[in-house]
Amino acid sequence: MARILTLTLNPALDLTVRLARLEPGEVNRSETLLTHAAGKGVNVAQVLADLGHQVSVGGFLGEENPQAFDALIARRGFGNAFIRVPGETRSNIKIAEQDGRVTDINAPGPLVSEAAQEELLKMIAMIGPEFDAVVVAGSLPRGVSPQWFQKMLEQLKNLGLKVALDTSGDALRAGLKAGPWLVKPNTEELADALGNAPDAISQLHQQGVEHVVVSDGAAGVSWYSPGTSLHATPPKVAVASTVGAGDSLLAGMLHGLLSSDTPEQTLRRATAIAAMAVTQIGFGISDHAQLACLESGVHVRALTEQ
Repeated sequence: MARILTLTLNPALDLTVRLARLEPGEVNRSETLLTHAAGKGVNVAQVLADLGHQVSVGGFLGEENPQAFDALIARRGFGNAFIRVPGETRSNIKIAEQDGRVTDINAPGPLVSEAAQEELLKMIAMIGPEFDAVVVAGSLPRGVSPQWFQKMLEQLKNLGLKVALDTSGDALRAGLKAGPWLVKPNTEELADALGNAPDAISQLHQQGVEHVVVSDGAAGVSWYSPGTSLHATPPKVAVASTVGAGDSLLAGMLHGLLSSDTPEQTLRRATAIAAMAVTQIGFGISDHAQLACLESGVHVRALTEQ
């Protein structure tokens, strides 16, 4: 299996509150309250580990509340490439209702100094050659500019790494300029980054992006790469929470591509992993028999590239 580094520049403690229905302005009583060490790259790492890959996690971590992350890293056997910064890692509140609707309240995260950013670049230069691929996922913390973000991606690419990018807004626009190997926006993020350009996919291929994976919730996933244009429709499942579905999809795509699976196998399994993610609270592949069943319910068809 592959050696993969995931970078989460703005990780979070996810506090997931489950309740029957959110009543704004009223007293709401939760059914459960779960806390997870999270952030998009951290979520991806857990799925990749369940798929058998050797994973290290890195980024910026608040030095005042690292306990949940330290425990996760130890439990999952991850390599630790986090740079500690003053302050607390942010906490994000996820309110998950019985009908699958999730309301997010996301905090901004700590302020990351230029010195800490330089320290991460030095660590990347030192450990990067150990890996086959790197996942860069999530938002930018305070203090980190889109320009610096692009520089970091270019450094990773220059190390010969396959760079998989999953972010949005200004970070996505800057990241695309670095020509990552794979990008995984959803339909809204892609439209925001490229302005609904009719030739958006061709533009990205011309910029050096080999794989464009566009998610669209229950409508499915489209994957465009040279010689491959496919769409997968997921099976219908009971939704517990949509948190982590995109991260699970990205992990599944990376697994298939690095394992030399056929395109159809890669997209079918990745879509099934994402479908499994929405049936649970938390991250990872909890039941391989259930995953196999979900895979059999994924419909994959050829697309004409737009």
